[in-house]
Amino acid sequence: MKYRIRSVFLPILFAVFAAAFQVAKAEESIDRLLFSRRSLGPAELAVIVNEADPSSVAIGNYYQKRRGIPEENMIRVSFPPGTDNLPRAQFESVKQAVDSRTPPGVQAYALAWMAPFRVDCMSITSAFALGFDQAYCSSKCGETKPSGYFHSASRAPYTDHGIRPAMMLAGRTVRDVRKLIDRGIASDRTYPAGTGYLLNTSDKHRSVRAVTFDKTVDMLGAAIRLHRVEADFISGKQDVLFYFTGLAKVPDLDTLGFVPGAMADHLTSFGGRLTENAQMSSVRWLEAGATASYGTVTEPCNILSKFPHPAVAMWHYLEGDTVLEAYWKSVARPGEGVFIGEPLAAPFAPQLIQHKGLITVKLFSPRSHMLALQAATSAIGPYRSAVKTYVLIPGYNELSFQLPDTAAFYRLAYPGSEQTKK
Repeated sequence: MKYRIRSVFLPILFAVFAAAFQVAKAEESIDRLLFSRRSLGPAELAVIVNEADPSSVAIGNYYQKRRGIPEENMIRVSFPPGTDNLPRAQFESVKQAVDSRTPPGVQAYALAWMAPFRVDCMSITSAFALGFDQAYCSSKCGETKPSGYFHSASRAPYTDHGIRPAMMLAGRTVRDVRKLIDRGIASDRTYPAGTGYLLNTSDKHRSVRAVTFDKTVDMLGAAIRLHRVEADFISGKQDVLFYFTGLAKVPDLDTLGFVPGAMADHLTSFGGRLTENAQMSSVRWLEAGATASYGTVTEPCNILSKFPHPAVAMWHYLEGDTVLEAYWKSVARPGEGVFIGEPLAAPFAPQLIQHKGLITVKLFSPRSHMLALQAATSAIGPYRSAVKTYVLIPGYNELSFQLPDTAAFYRLAYPGSEQTKK
């Protein structure tokens, strides 16, 4: 299957209020400056906790405290813990309870446990996100129902697609999950300078993604370091930001240093069987230091659309999405795949800082692009043609400027975007 990589550039919007704002203290005025959300935040994530599982309760409580999840977003249910599979009938009862308690503004879920990780033929993250549907399961190695969220420009998946993507806060121990959570938080807005490793291994059945690697390097190689490697594994690297490979078991993970926020997975049949199997569990990536991973829970066959597309995952991550959003957007047919990690990790999320009238915008761009500063007399527009334009280079960018007229409203937008045209 071929994927066409779209250029997706969403607008950055901010408004500056007049008179009183101009004379306010910097720490006060920043509260009156609106900056568009470029990724999901704590208020838009609900955490599902299994009260019958003490580890789930401990993980949920820790995550709520560390990420500032609102109490109304903590959804507590109860079902038998520890088994790999939550049968469909039991799941439907739990899902009904979750749906009834989910605040309307919630766009995604975090599941605070490692098992169960599937609902019959579906992964448990996809079952919560999409609802259980046999169409998301394979029949004789066939394709499954696609996700409308694949490679989407959406910043609100439930509002736009009726999907609340889910990710498991998974780990063998509560301590392991706490370390994962801390790692995800430590990655936020750090714009890391790590390396992406794309491995074409000797296992040709599991290396089917290698056909996309050359184009991936062409597209993103100017923004981040990407190494296309013809080998079964890498060893001793201390700068791993992305690691995409195809192998049943990946050696030497304990020799690697993963950058906080790192994304890594191996294409194989049962990586999503988290509590071990004849192949390597995807949890091993988290234990080695990655912040998120993916694996399938039932036999998917090596159909590309059932696994993360590296270029799509990296593209959306570099644009500022959380790791949950970027990973979900990279899988066209996610019904059999489980997503694990710290969902709100956002190392490339844009940041706006104001100090003594000077505004600094920090952001990352997958490629060179134009950015326009526009003005309007109202927060809802219409916005005038560019007051000033900036050229973004591939990679990290930092823009500093003073607003020419503090009595107006301003925004930064990518020319040609829908927001620009309003």
